[in-house]
Amino acid sequence: MRKIISKTTLEKKQRRNQLIVGIILVVIMFSSTIGYSFVGRDTSNSDSTKIKYNGYEFNNQNNFWVVDKDRNSLIFRYNPSQVPAISSSLNGIESYVGKPLYIYSDDPTSYAEISVNMGYYALRIQSACPEGVNCSYSNAPVKSCEDNFIIIKKSNESSITQDSGCVFILSPEEQLVQTTDEFLFKLLLS
Repeated sequence: MRKIISKTTLEKKQRRNQLIVGIILVVIMFSSTIGYSFVGRDTSNSDSTKIKYNGYEFNNQNNFWVVDKDRNSLIFRYNPSQVPAISSSLNGIESYVGKPLYIYSDDPTSYAEISVNMGYYALRIQSACPEGVNCSYSNAPVKSCEDNFIIIKKSNESSITQDSGCVFILSPEEQLVQTTDEFLFKLLLS
């Protein structure tokens, strides 16, 4: 025999069941959101955003490659596997430490790469004009290879050479930043 239930009791039971189902749905939605955030966090720390080079670990952060050296964060547009391997013989970083560094560049991004990363080592960094070149810089001093001078110019062939105190970074326009990064890797991380 079936129990007779009043209409109000039946409505209370339906509301209670609806409340239970609603709470279960909220818990499921909340759990799935939390789970998704943890899964997303794990994939962002995958090995594809890290590169090892000469004992240093490069981390991809906001499309820049960052490596820690001497308690400084060096920042590059490219990682070592993305730059051309150019044979060169360069003075070490010690030849720049505590001395003024002058830069002439056909490319503002390459200039910035040198400035940001060499700023930890050089006494100061300043734009300069090579002897015999008419520069558009308003008050840039004229410098020679007797000074610490980095000259970045467009060229048909990529090369990095050192002549006394001058470093010449030459490359086609679309590879100037990559060639500049190659110079910095050799100078700072070798």
